[in-house]
Amino acid sequence: MTDLSKVSGLPLAVDEKGRIHFSGGLPAVTPAVRRLADVRDVLADPEAEGPEELYYMYRDVGFEAEKALWKPRSLRYDVTVIPPGSIGDEFMKTAGHYHPLVPGQSVAYPEVYEVLHGVAHYLLQRRKGDGLEVDDVILVEAKAGDKVIMPPGYGHITINPGPEVLVMVNLVEGTFGSIYEPLRQTQGGAYYELLEDGEAVFEENEEYGDVPELRILPARPRPDLGLSPDVPLYTAASRNPDQFLWLVRPQDFPALREE
Repeated sequence: MTDLSKVSGLPLAVDEKGRIHFSGGLPAVTPAVRRLADVRDVLADPEAEGPEELYYMYRDVGFEAEKALWKPRSLRYDVTVIPPGSIGDEFMKTAGHYHPLVPGQSVAYPEVYEVLHGVAHYLLQRRKGDGLEVDDVILVEAKAGDKVIMPPGYGHITINPGPEVLVMVNLVEGTFGSIYEPLRQTQGGAYYELLEDGEAVFEENEEYGDVPELRILPARPRPDLGLSPDVPLYTAASRNPDQFLWLVRPQDFPALREE
């Protein structure tokens, strides 16, 4: 069992099977389970073998006092667990999705992630208009304590490239529905992360045609947006939820375009 309380700001722990344990009066949440059958259409090899259960999504986690602050601001805090392993030669990953536009606006909702345990590779890609082509693809490697923004207009996939269970949390506008179909139509993201001869490599997805060069960027603090390396996301959002209204009204925060 790995204690996550210090890095998360919550009485949480994760076991070796990737299940979250709640204590200290924190209401337990039953996870939604993403299964192999759910993601075959976004895999490098749709026929590859892998575990039946891929990852676990614990939605709307938190104490009632904090959730009472977040709900009127349309904020939601989730926990996702991705065990280590592979599906064929491809590292374990999420299905990936895009976010819709804010109603009445020309900007999509952003999201912010924080790694609690393990290592995450966040693959971000920006679509050209409403088509399936992309004009920018970014990879951000994040470790425990790192926060990473998914900027407006970028779809994203999370990959677990390491030998440890990956535990991450996200804070997001809590009412919109994610958009999965564009990634299903292109058999996943613009790049696959594969294990070849003991080395991790990124392979272009031929379904995209001309794929932009993969840009590698570090995770970096954004104190101007409420993200500091020494303060857990849950703690920051509990102390001052209004500093995260950029997740709800991104059109009012031009600093998001600096990401």
